[in-house]
Amino acid sequence: MNSKSVLVAGGAGYIGSHTVVELINAGYEVVVVDNLSNSDISSLEGINKITGVKPTFYNVDCCDKGALSEVFKRHDFNSVIHFAAFKAVGESVEQPAKYYRNNLLSFMNVLELMVEYGRRNVVFSSSATVYGDADELPVTEDTPRKPATSPYGNTKQMSEDILRDSVRANSSLRGIALRYFNPIGAHPSALIGELPRGVPNNLVPYITQTAAGIRECLSIFGQDYPTPDGSCLRDYIDIVDLAKAHVAAIDRMVEERGKESYEVFNIGTGRPVSVFELVHVFEEANNLKLNYKVAPRRAGDVPAVWADTTRANEVLGWRAERALVDTLKAAWQWERNVRGIE
Repeated sequence: MNSKSVLVAGGAGYIGSHTVVELINAGYEVVVVDNLSNSDISSLEGINKITGVKPTFYNVDCCDKGALSEVFKRHDFNSVIHFAAFKAVGESVEQPAKYYRNNLLSFMNVLELMVEYGRRNVVFSSSATVYGDADELPVTEDTPRKPATSPYGNTKQMSEDILRDSVRANSSLRGIALRYFNPIGAHPSALIGELPRGVPNNLVPYITQTAAGIRECLSIFGQDYPTPDGSCLRDYIDIVDLAKAHVAAIDRMVEERGKESYEVFNIGTGRPVSVFELVHVFEEANNLKLNYKVAPRRAGDVPAVWADTTRANEVLGWRAERALVDTLKAAWQWERNVRGIE
């Protein structure tokens, strides 16, 4: 088994592609599977330009266990990172079966094939949504999970449980769940970044598309929250920092550090940033003015959530490094590259 080889499920997507870059930079051989349902094949060219390596790619849906099994047969990777999930909260409320089928079945297929083929290490892409509207802030990994407010959030909680139970049942498996906060930005090269299909669900792509003239106006949902400026507080983590956390998780398992076979880490900055602050930093970083308005609160938004990152810093040996201003400059440069804006 090749301990320096990793299968990245959903590796053509936003977080996946940046993680592939960091894995290659760290000396890993990478195999990517992605059905391109919410990603673009062009990200592989960006990976190639940044690293000089074009990873092996299979257009495979992880819900197709037979097709995924063929990839396991062909390659001797010892570790898997699972990103292959739908992620739009609103859509999950409207189409819950779609989310439960894809997000759970794809992950269960991965875990069953890992056991069948004797593969050892798995990193699961989880989310801070598992905490819901937490009673105390910042949240630690021991903060109680609240009942999910959407099918999307529920699939994250259920997948964590599936991973925990699978690891308990199979002594050959080790698992790490990384609970992301709010990934933003793009690679500093601006060769890969977030490329949402249709209307963006995340704040920063909506900001950059508004700046580019693709969207007429940015809506800020609510200014009457119990926060310093009335807008929601979030923990915005640079996409490259987030990608490096996955490398740290794989390294930890490959090197067999730690006694626990299942671990959870918060991946954030530990610093709350308001929506208004994020908009203003974007304007200052890129020397432009955004057209925005305040809209009514959006259902399901919690007033504030941010991470206590002590465990990730001390145990995983990872910490967020990139400054918010640099993250937002990279996001705008990526948008300009995509739109051909000088």
